[in-house]
Amino acid sequence: QVQLVESGGGLVQAGGSLRLSCASSESTFSTYYVHWFRQVPGKEREFVAGITRSGSSTLYADSVKGRFTISRDNAKRTVNLQMNSLKPDDTAVYYCAARRVGLMSTPGGVDSWGQGTQVTVSS
Repeated sequence: QVQLVESGGGLVQAGGSLRLSCASSESTFSTYYVHWFRQVPGKEREFVAGITRSGSSTLYADSVKGRFTISRDNAKRTVNLQMNSLKPDDTAVYYCAARRVGLMSTPGGVDSWGQGTQVTVSS
């Protein structure tokens, strides 16, 4: 497992932008596929975006394509999620997740979760 710490959440108006970061202090970070999921109370955790170990390939949920961009810097041991054109429906707790076995849009098989960061988009 690898320890993950999210940051960058907050309150923003619709149409605005936020940049979330997921950081790790562990040297094995580059061996993990890293994903972002989000969850609102009473609903299942939802896939948002994922990135391969090298950063060469990415995967997005249809609901965020064209608005969100995931990137990683293995030298800094960080994965970022740039969120533009935010909508009230994007309001959720956002979680960083690391998985060894591959890039997938389901939460099953995740090896490590961060503690989450709240994103609130006002209308």
